[in-house]
Amino acid sequence: METKKLKIGITQGDINGIGYEIILKTLDDARILEFCTPILYGSPKVAAYHRKNLEITLNLNLITNAAEANEKRVNIINCNDDEIKVELARSTDEAGKAAYLALEKATQDLKSGAIDALVTAPINKKNIQSDEFTFPGHTEYLEEKFGNKGEALMLMVNDFMRIAVVTGHIPITKVAQAITTEKIVEKIHQLNDALKQDFMLTKPRIAVLGLNPHAGDDGVIGDEEKTIILPAIEKALQEGIICVGPLPADGFFGASNFHHYDGILAMYHDQGLIPFKALSMDSGVNYTAGLSVVRTSPAHGTAYDKAGQNLANESSFREALYLACDIVNNRQRS
Repeated sequence: METKKLKIGITQGDINGIGYEIILKTLDDARILEFCTPILYGSPKVAAYHRKNLEITLNLNLITNAAEANEKRVNIINCNDDEIKVELARSTDEAGKAAYLALEKATQDLKSGAIDALVTAPINKKNIQSDEFTFPGHTEYLEEKFGNKGEALMLMVNDFMRIAVVTGHIPITKVAQAITTEKIVEKIHQLNDALKQDFMLTKPRIAVLGLNPHAGDDGVIGDEEKTIILPAIEKALQEGIICVGPLPADGFFGASNFHHYDGILAMYHDQGLIPFKALSMDSGVNYTAGLSVVRTSPAHGTAYDKAGQNLANESSFREALYLACDIVNNRQRS
């Protein structure tokens, strides 16, 4: 029996950044249509503007809903006013509203099952703020939309590393107080579940990083490792999860020890994302684990400094599209 191709929703993100460039460059490869049916949520007018600027001849099939998608074409649903204006490399309220409207429509379709997964192009986290969008980013927005009881898990993925974080988009001054034994145990469980369900790993090995320099140096540089992190690791071990730590972050990445683990749990955003992006800025993927649905995105932002210059590397977005398809397929098999 012939397998039905996955419908993958793609949001346009900030229309003044590199979103359309990485989307169009990726979808201009006809091989994409062999394994999925792309549905772009955005603006045909804006897409035409960027196509002309990039000299890409890709034809988009205009549809009014996901059910009309043509499996042999790249489809687009108009979510914006026809008078929308592109102002390359500028953060504008209009761009923020356009990004939100596309995200809202795509999320509705994801929730109803009209699409199988969502790949989001980068947004500007400031200009998208409004009465309707009051979230630090996509992750928190999707948590609310899909009724998560707890927090989702931001998981950065490349060919050789999967890094999750205990605390995400919060100020560094609030990190230590936000880290608790209970929260670490929850994140270890989420990471373990994602590695098993979404990446098909039977007995994943997880490295847990310390919070302080040198993982506290036996209490000389802080005691969170002994009083908070180690008890969480011990509890997870008792519950059958294979995890090791707390490990000093600098030595862990400096010695390339990440190659020995299936997943890594960092304590805060920059501890995990700086080494990840240093090693794979052009190919890394941001995956929102712990949701009932599948959402991925490239590991970079709007990159206004490159907008409109045909300089953006689409590899991260392409990998995000591939990963979304892989995870949906893995979940269907499990």
